[in-house]
Amino acid sequence: MADLPFHDRGDFGDADRGFIAKLSPAVIRTADGRVVWDNDSYDFLQQDCPKTAHPSLWRQAQLCAKQGLYEVADGIYQVRGLDLSNMTLVEGERGVVVIDPLISVECAAAALKLYRAHRGDRPVTGVIYTHSHADHFGGVRGVTDGNVPILAPAGFMRHAVSENVYAGPAMVRRAVYMYGPALPRSPEGQIGSGLGLTTSTGTVSLIPPTVDITHTGQEEIVDGVRIVFQLTPDTEAPSEMTFLFPDRRVLCLAEDATHNQHSLLPLRGAAVRDARAWARYLTEAISLFADHADVAFASHHWPTWGSQAIARFLGQQRDLYAYLHDQTLRLLNRGLTAPEIAESVQLPPELEQSWHTRGYHGSVSHNVKAVYQRYLGWFDGNPAHLWEHPPRESAVRYVECLGGGAAVVACARRYIDENDLRFAAQLLNHAVFADEGNKEARDLLAEVYTRLGHGAENATWRNSYLMGALELSDGIVPATMDTASADLLTALSVEQIFDSIAIRVNGPRAWGERLSIDWHLIDLGERHRTTLSNGALIQQPAPGDDGADLTLRLTKTQLVGLLSGKEVEGVEREGDTSVLRRLVAVLDHPVRDFAIVTA
Repeated sequence: MADLPFHDRGDFGDADRGFIAKLSPAVIRTADGRVVWDNDSYDFLQQDCPKTAHPSLWRQAQLCAKQGLYEVADGIYQVRGLDLSNMTLVEGERGVVVIDPLISVECAAAALKLYRAHRGDRPVTGVIYTHSHADHFGGVRGVTDGNVPILAPAGFMRHAVSENVYAGPAMVRRAVYMYGPALPRSPEGQIGSGLGLTTSTGTVSLIPPTVDITHTGQEEIVDGVRIVFQLTPDTEAPSEMTFLFPDRRVLCLAEDATHNQHSLLPLRGAAVRDARAWARYLTEAISLFADHADVAFASHHWPTWGSQAIARFLGQQRDLYAYLHDQTLRLLNRGLTAPEIAESVQLPPELEQSWHTRGYHGSVSHNVKAVYQRYLGWFDGNPAHLWEHPPRESAVRYVECLGGGAAVVACARRYIDENDLRFAAQLLNHAVFADEGNKEARDLLAEVYTRLGHGAENATWRNSYLMGALELSDGIVPATMDTASADLLTALSVEQIFDSIAIRVNGPRAWGERLSIDWHLIDLGERHRTTLSNGALIQQPAPGDDGADLTLRLTKTQLVGLLSGKEVEGVEREGDTSVLRRLVAVLDHPVRDFAIVTA
């Protein structure tokens, strides 16, 4: 840490460049007064770094906390600091094209209002989603009702809805740890997420795209603005793209190159991202765009100015992901396991010294493990790890071997005294999982987590440690955000709707059920059959005419209502009407407050 170039204040100058005005107060509420965003709660970051934070992370948080309307280039503006992500506005012939309208409708509306207060009441004439994560489309109804062109990379809808619905409840619960929204905003608590401050908690919306970007080199004109696209699938998102405004020499990097090392596998969970593809697309971006851009901006953080600086920035970001990928493969082919590789890999000196490759959101440690997982999965080849007991059962046995809970706590104190907080946390985790009522172990583990959090350079690690400490002391903090909004559910295809139901079937409870339902979607002109057998719900489009136990004629909206267990009027039924009740009876409801730091 002492070798980091804290004297280099270039990022602060870039983050302030083009500043026009702040939102004051920077507090955004719903119509009924609920606060969904509060940038002012981070004002404490203006002071010097305290002992309860890593100086490098404190610096990053200070940069992320800057908020307001900024001019990026002639006719191109950004609103930063009003959500986790940025909203960019590109002025066209008749109005303004919005890029990535934040997470929440309320935040996007506030950002647009701030822009209009200083640039005039220009109508929104187009929207661009750079990729399929909710912080880049969720606020769209805050800027348009959908009567404009909406551009997105190929596959956007499939990935946008599947990630937020299929594993959504678990991801949202884990995101409580990753972003720490329940933590106090203070030098001892939440100071950001590295990628931004935190996630807003307003209304998540989605309007389907009207124009798909299907290939690199595709050119589109929106409100007189010419745009040349590069598809970058399986980088930071499975559906993503960057693009150049050639007439203005401005490059949008989406989230493929930001001012931190990104996550190949975020702590909330996701499909593992492809570091090899990520590096190759950045190489392609340098070739396609670097000589044709005077400024590059992304959907997080602040822009980079100058063609040489852009090429250097992209080159270092490219080298970062290539190095993590290649060194992990080199070492796994020498027999090292994921944790061993994570302890072995160190970035080259040039990347270690570059602020924008520091691990504020991703980290070398968990990114290396992600690369390992992508290629070899969870099993490290050691038979002892093939059939281990689940965590609680293992904990009971470890504690018994060590002589009981009191003995484990005593051992942990020794490791704490030796400043081996990592192993102290492992020991105390066993003590808590073996006996949740062991208050001494819980309190000591909370203390260890707090110390680990305060020492972490990575914001998502800090938040996870501090959330663990909070829940050990105060109990589970339920998630307040629900990404499975009405818009997202409506956007599901019929196949995705049935998929989302299939993953809720309680297998053992459904073992003895045999039933089939034909669904005639009268508004779509489609017919589907679902068959439940051996605890698996199988769907079949356009089934034969051999008949089913129950036939329903209904709309897609009615389908969603029925499978949610609601009473729905106007559905035509033919056959055994008890079949639907039997299906609904074997469906589980996701648990949104499951335990993480206790058994």
